[in-house]
Amino acid sequence: MNEKQILKLSRQYAKKQDFSINKDKKHLNFIIKGLKKNEEKYGYIFCPCRIITGDFDNDRKIICPCVYHKKEIKKWGHCLCKLFWRK
Repeated sequence: MNEKQILKLSRQYAKKQDFSINKDKKHLNFIIKGLKKNEEKYGYIFCPCRIITGDFDNDRKIICPCVYHKKEIKKWGHCLCKLFWRK
């Protein structure tokens, strides 16, 4: 997947969940590049803000969108990496 595809999927997911995507283009680009880098290195778009342990059963929880993002958005208004935001 290339960066444009990752961004497109992220936008589609955000729209479906009634979230928004980070409006700061520089930060958004940083996160998308991190997702792409993790896909190239590990084969999955692991959240760039989380530590990858190498134990896939554990790490699958941090494939973007990670299992933590909804709780974080509810609590802070955004997920940890600030890709997804509450509207």
